[in-house]
Amino acid sequence: MTDKLYTVAGTSTLNGETKARFANDTMRIKVLAKNGHTDIMLVELPKEMTKVQAAQFISGLDEFSGAVEQEAIGEYLGKHTPKTAKVVVTKKAVKAAVVTKPAKAPKVTAPTVDEDAPF
Repeated sequence: MTDKLYTVAGTSTLNGETKARFANDTMRIKVLAKNGHTDIMLVELPKEMTKVQAAQFISGLDEFSGAVEQEAIGEYLGKHTPKTAKVVVTKKAVKAAVVTKPAKAPKVTAPTVDEDAPF
């Protein structure tokens, strides 16, 4: 995964396949169009973002609410969003965590006072 940041994000279609696109300039539209892309929709981001952040951001915009755009963004996020670690709990771990009986506290007695002792 890269830490590269982008200022423009969106979707475009090439050969019938719609994908999420990322750039740092809206002039990218001309390059995509020149290379045969259709349905090009790019928006400027409110701040520089990683590809995952940008995809998450545009997924909530009205411009990308169509089923085709949502599918393309969702596919990108599905492939590139970091997975969280799964926690596997074994029987051994459960047994180790179970407390059977609390330990008894030792009996504490107050010290005796010797009244004849000097202070």
